[in-house]
Amino acid sequence: MQYQRFVIESHQKQGDLIQLTEAQNHYLRRVLRLSMRDRAIAITGTGMAWIVELTPDQAKIIASIEINTELSVNVTLLVSLPKQGVDEIVRCCTELGVTTIVPVLSERTVLNPSANKLSRWQRIAAEASEQSERAIVPTIQSPISFTQALTDYSGNQGYFCTARHNAPVLSKILPSQLTMNQSLVIATGCEGGWTDSEILQAQEAQFQLVSLGKRILRAVTAPITAMSLVGAFSEQR
Repeated sequence: MQYQRFVIESHQKQGDLIQLTEAQNHYLRRVLRLSMRDRAIAITGTGMAWIVELTPDQAKIIASIEINTELSVNVTLLVSLPKQGVDEIVRCCTELGVTTIVPVLSERTVLNPSANKLSRWQRIAAEASEQSERAIVPTIQSPISFTQALTDYSGNQGYFCTARHNAPVLSKILPSQLTMNQSLVIATGCEGGWTDSEILQAQEAQFQLVSLGKRILRAVTAPITAMSLVGAFSEQR
């Protein structure tokens, strides 16, 4: 049977009961129109999940379950923020299996998101995880500078997506360079792409330059395309 899903905080679980928040009660009963003794799936967003039965202000755990919907690789996206469309990036990349999204402030970045924006993106990630029946909710990190991103992720299996450069296509090199349970980092630029200086810095930080194809993609389309390529590779393993 297919059950509706909702994300909880780990502290809400107390023994075999889950204490529901006012927002969760509203979502389950008003939005999803579930009634007393109806069942749903509660997930922590970190891999744990249970079938639960609804009671007033609580959900009683019936059984623990295992969810096997994650990619065989862990993916961190370094996204140089576009002026618009970050909601779409978060939602679609969550559906496609991203593990972590790191907003990056590069030379051509205009958007500098507030704490409210970050909270909104984390909520979108949680909603998209529920919808796509994932076991985890991706982490949306606080924005960091381009230089800091290179420092933090240098030494990982890193791919730096560029346009108009003589670089191999990501889909062609993934099968020969990645194995199951590996972690990789993919960086995509904002409007106007990366500067020549940033590309050089990325190469010095051991990121491999890659292309996403012959066409020039929008800043919103690029990370979604990259995740689609990784997902297609991962699902074949």
